[in-house]
Amino acid sequence: MITATYSPEDNKIRLYSSDRLDDETFQRVKDAGFKWAPKQELFVAPKWSCKREDLALDLAGEIEPEGTTLAERAQMKADRLDEIAGKRAAQASAFTRAARDISQRFEFGQPILIGHHSERKARKDKERMDNALSNAAKAHDAIGYWQYRAEGVERHANYKNDPKVRARRIKTLLAELRDLQRRLNTAYKALELWEKLTSEKQICAALGHSHLFSYNLYSAVESGDLTPQEARERAMAGARSVIESNNLSRWITHTLNRLAYERDMLGDVPRFEGEITPTLIQMFVREHGADKPKAKKVDADLFTVECEAPLPAHITLGTSAELSGDEWRDLMQGCGYVPPAKKPAKPPILNFKAPTGEITVKNRAVYSYAEKTEVLKQVELTKAEYAAIREGKWTIESACGEFRVRTASDPHHKGAYYLAPRVCILITDQKPHPIPDSVTQAEVAQ
Repeated sequence: MITATYSPEDNKIRLYSSDRLDDETFQRVKDAGFKWAPKQELFVAPKWSCKREDLALDLAGEIEPEGTTLAERAQMKADRLDEIAGKRAAQASAFTRAARDISQRFEFGQPILIGHHSERKARKDKERMDNALSNAAKAHDAIGYWQYRAEGVERHANYKNDPKVRARRIKTLLAELRDLQRRLNTAYKALELWEKLTSEKQICAALGHSHLFSYNLYSAVESGDLTPQEARERAMAGARSVIESNNLSRWITHTLNRLAYERDMLGDVPRFEGEITPTLIQMFVREHGADKPKAKKVDADLFTVECEAPLPAHITLGTSAELSGDEWRDLMQGCGYVPPAKKPAKPPILNFKAPTGEITVKNRAVYSYAEKTEVLKQVELTKAEYAAIREGKWTIESACGEFRVRTASDPHHKGAYYLAPRVCILITDQKPHPIPDSVTQAEVAQ
């Protein structure tokens, strides 16, 4: 009797057999990538695949949830490794005790008598004592090795369940989902294009492109083995085979199920209560595999999104969707999407004449981790003169953090460019800004 289980924690299929497998079944299991785990007495596949799932269903009839969790399996393995460490400790003690018993013959400093009838036995005892001490040292070293292995198993289980690691795993699954959806999108767009190309000239110009499923048809048309219309039909058939592929659909469904599991383990997804915008909708559907989505606001609280290829099936059916703001929020929460937090806006770049001709800025030293300030001299330039500076230009935040200023290497420096001091730039033919209060207050304090 064979039973099959699947664990979403490690994405593995396991086969349990109460009897030894016959040669034919064993070969099928081996060819599918399953390996025998002797300590667990089961066959395990490194990860899920359509082929392995089909084999498990064929042998067991159904796939049940795995009865043990990752933590429980890790604990059982750690216990086995601790047991091995205990055995090595017992061996080390036994070898040490044997060496001590043998060494009693030499405890009073009795040397080996050369030529005496006891020489042979004495040398044999010394050899046995040395071997026992060597074996004791090896067994003692093995204790640390197996204990380290046991600790590593537990650390790995804790690592897999760490929320940050789980969040990164969700990102990886989303990337895999986009790759799968991209194959589907490419097939849809290729099929749509081939339906528009009817003349032989248009068909011959499109042949040879892999994204149009015609990369191996150009030479066949050139050699006369196929007519352009026959090549077109083959390319369309290739696109249809991807669209109608049962395996691709199963991979997408499996990836979505894994995403649902990981998000459920990570915790409840908060409902987005902020403002719904076309840009936010585009970010959401693009992350789930939509092809170049275009969203727009139709009404006061109605938004639509359209794509050249059909949208992912778990979002909606068809190439477009029209939902209200609350419906988009519900859909985002259902798909586990959390909009990224907005980055804080940078302070504005101000162009003003400093009363003292100097401005205090934050230190931008590359290897300095401490927050420091630096006083830079202000230099006046025109727009053209500032634009002529090709290297070494960037903005620096002021010491107060309320504004930024343009800086560059001093253009009036006489000598090597890389030795020029950094200065603040005042553009004279640009509208000046009012002097910030922080600068005025600093001048008064001085």
